[in-house]
Amino acid sequence: MDYKNKRREESSYGRDRRDSRPQREVDENVVSGRNAVKELLSGGRDIEKMYVQSGEREGSLNLLLGIASERKIPIALVERSKLDQLSGGQRHQGVVAIAAERNYYTVDEILSYAAEVGEPPLVIVADGIEDPHNLGAIIRSAECLGAHGVIIPKRRSVGLTSTVAKASAGAIEHMRVAKVTNIASVIDELKERGLWIYAADMGESLYYDTDMTGPVALVLGSEGFGISRLVKEKCDFTVSIPLSGQVNSMNVSCAAAVILSEIRRQRNLKGR
Repeated sequence: MDYKNKRREESSYGRDRRDSRPQREVDENVVSGRNAVKELLSGGRDIEKMYVQSGEREGSLNLLLGIASERKIPIALVERSKLDQLSGGQRHQGVVAIAAERNYYTVDEILSYAAEVGEPPLVIVADGIEDPHNLGAIIRSAECLGAHGVIIPKRRSVGLTSTVAKASAGAIEHMRVAKVTNIASVIDELKERGLWIYAADMGESLYYDTDMTGPVALVLGSEGFGISRLVKEKCDFTVSIPLSGQVNSMNVSCAAAVILSEIRRQRNLKGR
């Protein structure tokens, strides 16, 4: 037997198997290429973010950047390797856009919905949640426990991606989510509309000793930094969950579920 030829055949077989593997599946919300991104921008669908290759500034790409800027879509300048990764190897021509899993609502639409169903507004304000699984879990709890909407910022926060949709277990289809430029300004707006703002953070008031049966906005902070200083200063109350273990904080989506359950319990007792 010719062992050299045998090894050569085995080696070739291994390469053939590797080469025949299917390419990585691309998220259907990832749109690559200038014409495709242009159509996405003109179609009215909400866009989470647009990635542009560093140094690219000519022709049709300038037009796309101008439209994105007018619509206040976050733009990230990245290396070509990042675009290759996002597009799954498809031709991207220096630009990739991430479309939202579904379109966003406005804050006014959230509050109008609460009025339609005859309930005091219950709104979740997610101040910089970056983990899509956490945001999805928060949306799921919010929907299950009677919240009327969730508000997230445009920057430094995950949007309505496909991962968020999956983590929400379908709740994203029933929950009104608004994406805003400035969380602090929105809190001022909510106060003007009669809502009381509750920060979920370490404080003197335990969540189950606090009356949350009225119009409520519950503010949740980011996984790493909590609620930003400016946002917390605008909150009317701080409610905390007593902990008895060695870890000094809960996962944000778990904390949201705990406090929302108490709000629902209180409202049920008052027939709301």
